[in-house]
Amino acid sequence: MTDRALVVGCGDLGQAVASLLQDSGLEVYGLKRSATALPAGVRLVQADVTQPETLQGLAGLKPRIVIYCVSADAHRDDSYRAHYVDGLRNTLAALRQAPPEHVFFVSSTGVYGQVSDDLLDEVTVPVPADFSGERMLQAEQLLAGEYPDAYTLLRFSGIYGPGRRRMLDLAREPARWPAQNGWTNRIHRDDGAAAIAYLVKQLLAGKPLESLYLITDDRPASQYEVLQWLAQQMGVPDAPQDAPAVCGNKRLSNQRLRHTGFQLRYPDYQIGYAAMLAQENLES
Repeated sequence: MTDRALVVGCGDLGQAVASLLQDSGLEVYGLKRSATALPAGVRLVQADVTQPETLQGLAGLKPRIVIYCVSADAHRDDSYRAHYVDGLRNTLAALRQAPPEHVFFVSSTGVYGQVSDDLLDEVTVPVPADFSGERMLQAEQLLAGEYPDAYTLLRFSGIYGPGRRRMLDLAREPARWPAQNGWTNRIHRDDGAAAIAYLVKQLLAGKPLESLYLITDDRPASQYEVLQWLAQQMGVPDAPQDAPAVCGNKRLSNQRLRHTGFQLRYPDYQIGYAAMLAQENLES
């Protein structure tokens, strides 16, 4: 029987994950609120994690693997609670009659609210500094309580890639550059999806997984370093040549993920953004 995976939350990242899993031979179901098309071969489950009555058919799918990959619909505490905490609780309850072998939860490095120049990693105790980090940590603890020996947390740093143009747009407008030059950490969307698919395949191959991985690239960088490099690549006039001292945020390590053998396609921001700019030039 073909192994079955359920991707709960099929937005940009979830669809990329679902497509990779389907290409690797799994039978993949993608849960989302709307009836819009999913990647070829991925079967749609139209439901809403915030509405438990819509989830009643999940146990009948009997998925071996679940990837919980939802997004809040607003940057507000009530939305984060509804989608990450209550939504996860609703989903796990709906699967109780046919519990999956393993649940992956896409979380955020926002659980680390501390400011540090040291490299933070999976053994660093998270200290949330806002509601979003607090809700993510609450959801992580919920999953650990429900599936103590069968879960993996995936704390993503800032996702960039196709359609995610915030830094590109900001680099083109130096007047909007922030006064503070904090540390930044990022992961290309394609690498983030590939990391999830890789860990799923490792699990299915019988290889042990850790309960937590930071999903981020090899190179933390200051915000001004990234903006100045992008401005140079795009020929932005009057971009600042000097930068404020680096102050604020944190630096993150991906060594645990790297030690699994996973290879990044875009190991740093220069390689990733260069690919985005090249694609823009092709399309212009």
